[in-house]
Amino acid sequence: MTRRTHVTDDQGMDETTALAPAARIDRLLRSEPVVWMSTVRPDGSPHLIPIWFSWDGEAIIIASKPNAQKVRNVRANPVVMLALGQPDEDFDVGLLEGRAELLDVPAADVLPASHLTKYRAPMAAIGLTPDEFLATYTQIIRIVPTRYLPWHGRTTPPSVRVDMTFEQRLAAAIRRVAATVATPPNGASGSPALASSAG
Repeated sequence: MTRRTHVTDDQGMDETTALAPAARIDRLLRSEPVVWMSTVRPDGSPHLIPIWFSWDGEAIIIASKPNAQKVRNVRANPVVMLALGQPDEDFDVGLLEGRAELLDVPAADVLPASHLTKYRAPMAAIGLTPDEFLATYTQIIRIVPTRYLPWHGRTTPPSVRVDMTFEQRLAAAIRRVAATVATPPNGASGSPALASSAG
């Protein structure tokens, strides 16, 4: 069954949000490394976690430990909300509502190869091999968006600009962080490492 996707008319958003909300959030889903997943516990209290994910253009795919709290929550209530993006100065972020489904198939059969490629470096940093990842995070959660809610302030957000790549957004964010580093009282420059990375 095909679900209809809704675009919000939330009054808290600037009118320029009307610029293709689904396409804007699609861009964020294809470029951001982490999504924040909000679910509801069986007792009605909220549960929020950051997690790795993949996006195939129709659904968000998440691999979880089978007994995780979010899995128990989804089993009781499949309605979820996701948030992604970097707020920066003017809150260029994407929010979406969706319905989650717990798939009864091995993670290795569902996760695309690009998922393991995307997170190869973070896995290596914590001493986790792709095989160990697949053996540990065996429960697949598939989330189909039902409502897109792009959010930003008064400026035109980078996620709307067609001329700005993810690498350019990252470089801009680094420059902004570098600019906030206070200059030491003696007039010396700030952190050499940060200054170098900002270049």
